[in-house]
Amino acid sequence: VQLQASGGGLVQAGGSLRLSCAASGRTFSNYALGWFRQAPGKERELVAAISSGGSTYYAGSVKGRFTISRDNAKNTVYLQMNSLKPEDTAVYYCAAVLLRAGLVLTADNYDYWGQGTLVTVSS
Repeated sequence: VQLQASGGGLVQAGGSLRLSCAASGRTFSNYALGWFRQAPGKERELVAAISSGGSTYYAGSVKGRFTISRDNAKNTVYLQMNSLKPEDTAVYYCAAVLLRAGLVLTADNYDYWGQGTLVTVSS
């Protein structure tokens, strides 16, 4: 599967952005999906994940501010980001792995990655 992320940009603190990740392929509904981010000088970290069944997970730093969702009819996963903070500045990546059920919380377990989209939050 190929993933194409979009929606990044420059936003002021307190603002919102919605990231999208469109996938190719016909079995999108069977994929577990995740959004990761990597800030300069830091390791890549999981932001949010969603299972094929719709269960979700959020990192503590974004819980209550970010929402992950999926539209299987459009082969797309979204990350709605509200109340953005300067520390949310990073390149955001979507990832996918073919599974029947469950959340995938570690980067090593994902097989497919999008190209990344830059989110910059100014103070």
